[in-house]
Amino acid sequence: MTQITPPKFRISIAETDDALKAAQRLRYDVFVRELGGSGSMVDHTRELEIDRFDPYVDHMLLHDDSIDAVVGVYRLMRPEMAQRAGQYYSQDEYNLTPLIRSGRRLLELGRSCVHRDYRGGAAIFHLFNGLAQYVSDHKIDVMFGVASFHGTDLAKLEEPLSLLHHRHLAPEALRVKAHVNGMQSMDIIPESDLDRRKAMVQIPALIKAYLRLGGVVGEGAFVDHTFNTTDVCLIMDTADMNTRHSRIYTGRAQK
Repeated sequence: MTQITPPKFRISIAETDDALKAAQRLRYDVFVRELGGSGSMVDHTRELEIDRFDPYVDHMLLHDDSIDAVVGVYRLMRPEMAQRAGQYYSQDEYNLTPLIRSGRRLLELGRSCVHRDYRGGAAIFHLFNGLAQYVSDHKIDVMFGVASFHGTDLAKLEEPLSLLHHRHLAPEALRVKAHVNGMQSMDIIPESDLDRRKAMVQIPALIKAYLRLGGVVGEGAFVDHTFNTTDVCLIMDTADMNTRHSRIYTGRAQK
């Protein structure tokens, strides 16, 4: 994908099969081709990353209309959608009981990715603005979802995981916990021994964006060998957003 003209971003919710396939095609490019992931429903012939939750959720698309392409996606699951699907996607990796019992209105964020040519620019800002409107429209209290580090070698991730554990652990009332069969402790390096700057460099841009919005993480990382990732569960209480960014999640985001 070659970007020559300035991008012309637009957000939409997929309402057609072609729009859904555009999301799955970008997911294939990122999760399968780039990151080496797999899955029982991945369609290698049509190059589509598909899973069983796709029919039950909303798919938010970020378009660059200057080249007529989908360059970013979010998969959004509200409680009534999870009920129809039988569970939240994250429940395969984390015990979500603290969130489900909280009585708060939840939104699971999943399968989020941005085309490699658009990372580090305005694309994430536009995706977050689209998410802001969705959160406002559906009166969401708490957002959550698994976010990934590339690779499953914990020795290479011990610094950023330790930083997340020491500085960004969720309050106990919302602290979900990774399932024992895939859980890896994130309390690896003592906080006093951490090089915070070095650790932050290793944290993916999307996770850092969540942290800037006041996001916190659950207890323990989950190693997902199918997707060749190490996952953390991010949690964002919209009532606790810091002042600088709270306007994004109250429907006053700039368009």
